[in-house]
Amino acid sequence: MDPRNIPISQYTYELPNDRIATHPLPERDASKLLIWKKSTISQDIYRNIASHLPHDSLVVFNNTRVIEARVLFQKSTGGVIEIFCLEPHEQYQDVTTAMLQEGKVWWKCMIGGASKWKHGQELQKIIRHDGGTVVLNASIKERKPDSFTIEFTWQPSTLSFAALLHEAGLIPLPPYIKRNVELDDAERYQTVYASSDGSVAAPTAGLHFTENILHDLASKNIRTSYVTLHVGAGTFKPVKSATIGEHEMHAEFMQVNTDTIGSLLQFQNKHIIAVGTTSLRTLESLYWLGVKIIHQPSIDAADLFIQQWDAYELDASNISAEASLNALLRWMQQRNMQSFTTKTQLLIVPGYSLRVANVLITNFHQPQSTLLLLVAAVAGENWKNIYEYAMQNDFRFLSYGDGCLIFAQK
Repeated sequence: MDPRNIPISQYTYELPNDRIATHPLPERDASKLLIWKKSTISQDIYRNIASHLPHDSLVVFNNTRVIEARVLFQKSTGGVIEIFCLEPHEQYQDVTTAMLQEGKVWWKCMIGGASKWKHGQELQKIIRHDGGTVVLNASIKERKPDSFTIEFTWQPSTLSFAALLHEAGLIPLPPYIKRNVELDDAERYQTVYASSDGSVAAPTAGLHFTENILHDLASKNIRTSYVTLHVGAGTFKPVKSATIGEHEMHAEFMQVNTDTIGSLLQFQNKHIIAVGTTSLRTLESLYWLGVKIIHQPSIDAADLFIQQWDAYELDASNISAEASLNALLRWMQQRNMQSFTTKTQLLIVPGYSLRVANVLITNFHQPQSTLLLLVAAVAGENWKNIYEYAMQNDFRFLSYGDGCLIFAQK
């Protein structure tokens, strides 16, 4: 079947509100872990995950860090306007560049209470910082159907935008967690290895990992590596169309370095384990970047990105993961790049064949979502058995919930 014709109605299940985890468990690694391997389901807890992974394997994490993307401004009349920072304006080459701006930055945003924001009005917020105050101003530069472009300016201007958000903003919990942000969320809606500012949603499969688990992996001679994919709010965008072909997949910034590509090449024909759907999409996007380079060896960096249907339209016959990753590595080395940043819009749906990763660690996702379609691409029709088992055995669902370890169907 052409993936565009996949009916989204086939990828649903009943999710009662009381099965949605609204808070994390007191201990990160105490969450339940469902293991699906060779059509057999078992369960354990995350604390023991190393015992379920093959010795000679590579575990790949997404090291993005969730930014405090929700900024509240109170008007002189008492009304509150919320600015939700989605992603940098196109003038910046990547998220890191935008986050390091000092004194002024343009950002694509959603606005809560936009009707209360009069044309030409500048909002102001006073922030306490390091014993003094910072004055933050916001003004609308562009109005688009699905977002606004906001210019933020602040004094003193020596503070970076990343540092400013850390002081002025709130962690953006997912829309299905219907409560106010609490102090613990600043730590718990963040992985222990988060290092690269830029996401507005956590790579939630990684929330269960602790320093002890990482130590256990190393003790078992399981290698670890990192990629970066900055998760956008589009990850929560529901599929409202009858078929997936009518749905526009969100694009997200991704970054990878030559060391990671080298590790992936070392583990070809072995187990490569993606921690989270974001890591999986990044690893698979690397394959398609290499395919594009094989077809166009002199392609410019500005033109090297992955669109929604590239994986189903590009000719990848007889191009192995090893050949593709080597092509990408050579392309970077020829340009003296230690790392490469681009955007991916890759949509992974049933019928897609994994090229790089072959094991997925992930949470339980919303019905009729692109994330559930990705799980179905990895597990096949077995996704229904996995979710039915989780429902019958009191697993907790969504971002703060439990998770599963899925060995891809052959």
